[in-house]
Formats: sequence, structure tokens, C-alpha cells
Amino acid sequence: MTSSKRRAQIVSSLRTKGAASVKELAETLQVSESTIRRDLDVLDRNGELVRTYGGAALSPQAAAPEISFAASAERDSAEKEAVAERAAALVEDDMVVVLDIGTSTRLIARHLRGRPVTVITANLAVLDELRDDEAVRVCLLGGVVRRNYLSLVGSLTEAALRQVSSDLVFLSCTGVRPNGHVVDDMEIETQIKRSMIEAADQVVLVASEAKFPGTGSLRVCSLAQIDTLVTTAGADPKTLELCRQAGGKVVIA
Repeated sequence: MTSSKRRAQIVSSLRTKGAASVKELAETLQVSESTIRRDLDVLDRNGELVRTYGGAALSPQAAAPEISFAASAERDSAEKEAVAERAAALVEDDMVVVLDIGTSTRLIARHLRGRPVTVITANLAVLDELRDDEAVRVCLLGGVVRRNYLSLVGSLTEAALRQVSSDLVFLSCTGVRPNGHVVDDMEIETQIKRSMIEAADQVVLVASEAKFPGTGSLRVCSLAQIDTLVTTAGADPKTLELCRQAGGKVVIA
């Protein structure tokens, strides 16, 4: 059994049981306890579980199965397309822009085709959109590949972002709370989003009406850190007013 298959079985087991000991996992998978410990360390770094004394448990934000990139792309597609088109219009020629992980940012990339801009991203779907476009300069951040979500994550991604200075970052999220907190549901992505915010002069949040309040328990930032919010007409008006009061611009696609 390959290490990737073994680690997938470990996560699957934790989804069923919630927690397991190193000894239990070693016996189930018929490998040494030291091998299991190494697997758990890798999965812990990737945010797929939490190491505990003598074993591991599924992190709360990973308790529900992740929605694949393809499934996410199908949800609210009309709203996402409208938001992406309006967001891309904010980009001026020769700008350096960071595109976050997610399906909305892939659509933004599609609208940037043929433009003399630099795109920095950890989103492999963005790379697919722009790889053959000679007008766009693409800078791909390093990291660990999350195949089901077409993204690069981890400490290498964060380290690369510390070397980046951009005009704009287009940030995605899983929810915008009524109190103004922008949230996500995956720990492995949350710190990367924060690093992207640090790397940009201006922050543009792309969030269709379905993201109000959406889901997620991990705070990425507050609306006070957002320069522009691009959304659709059904977004919660009180939350939009919070953004305006904090000095942000609200754009309705």
C-alpha cells in the first residue's frame, strides 16, 4: 500500500470513529507504529487531523468531507460568474494580482486572459486557465498539492507569500458573518489567506450572496481589512453596511 492510500485510510477511519490510537491504526493497516506516527505528522501539518497523545483525532473543521473543486464550481455558478466578471474589471493593466484558492478566482482568471498583468497564485485551476496565455505572466506558489481542490497549501506556500508584494489580492471565503468576520472552514487554507492579505496593497473579497452568512468557524479577517467587497444583490444588507462603515467599498455585480 502506498503512503498516500494509507493516509487516506487513516483519515477515513477517523471520520468514522472520531479518534484512534497509533497502536490501533498500526494493527488495522498492518504497518509499524513508527510508520503511523510519520503519517500522522504529515496529516497534522496538512490540517487533515489533530495529533493527540498516543494517536490522532479529526479536527472539527475537517469533520465533514470537503466539497471537491468540481462540486464547488457547480454551486451558485451564475452568481459566481457575475462576481468574477465585476471583480476582474477592477484590475488595471500592468498590475500584480494574487488569486486565492477557490472556484470564483478561477473565473476571475478567465476574465484576465489576454491582459498584460502578473498573476500570483496557489490555485492550480488558475494555472490551467492561464498556462497558454502569453499576455499574462503567471507566478505559481509552491506547496503540497491538494488534488481534490486543485490547490497548493502548507508552509512552502506561506514562505513564498512572504516574498510577494502585489497591488491586489482577490480573496475567497466560505462565509461572511453578520458581525463582520470573514471566515473559512479549512485550517490549512486560513493561514494562507492571511498571508495573502499581508502581501497585497488592497484586499478584494469576492463573495456571492450565498456566503452571507455561509459556513465556517475559522476567522480569516474582518471586514475592516477589506478594501472592496464584490457580491450579488441578495447579500445581507446589514453586513454590507458594516463593510461600508469600516471604510470598504461595496460593489454589486
